[in-house]
Amino acid sequence: MSEDLILTGIVLLSAPFREADRRLILLTKERGKVTAFARGARRSGSSLLGSTLPLCFGSFRVFEGRSAYTLVEARIDCYFGEIRRDLMHSGYAAYMMELADYYGRENLDASGMLNLLYVSLKALENPSLPDKLVRYIYETRLMVMNGEYPQETASDPSLSPAARYALSRMISAPLGSLYTFTVTKEVLSEIASVQDRIRKRTLDTTPRSLAVLESMTLLAVENDGQ
Repeated sequence: MSEDLILTGIVLLSAPFREADRRLILLTKERGKVTAFARGARRSGSSLLGSTLPLCFGSFRVFEGRSAYTLVEARIDCYFGEIRRDLMHSGYAAYMMELADYYGRENLDASGMLNLLYVSLKALENPSLPDKLVRYIYETRLMVMNGEYPQETASDPSLSPAARYALSRMISAPLGSLYTFTVTKEVLSEIASVQDRIRKRTLDTTPRSLAVLESMTLLAVENDGQ
């Protein structure tokens, strides 16, 4: 008889299911990406009501079924409230979580991906870091973790020395110091050009959240120019 499991993770996706349930995609340290169903989570007064939405990070007690898990209880340690309250931050977070969903695999140790996502979401809440830089650092490191990043990028002679240095840090800096630097607008533009080219060549799909994020960014730029 199966026993309950305690999984440390974050809700990547949450969708209504049946009359009052939710279907969740969790990125977990112990089991990688898993699907879990939260029975009655949409009912008023449910103990799972506030813990089954995207960005909820914590411990999830689940029962393992044949093809999915059933969520029994959740203890949320971080809701990322600053991100939830900011529309642009929410857009960046949605894109980052969609990439985690893309690379996530079931029954694989996802501690590295989970830690990267956590510190990257925390970096989004840091007002001294440009959101766009956080996005590209996360993108780069996630591809490195999954063996899909061309290491020679950081030595490309067509890039400025500052851009090559920044890319080198993005590729190999310890996780604890990954978000301890910033760059000029010119260097960020170089990094964006490189990363957009690599992403289009590497991913076999265009993330839906990226199109939304780019539209939001363009609208924000237009509003600032008025």
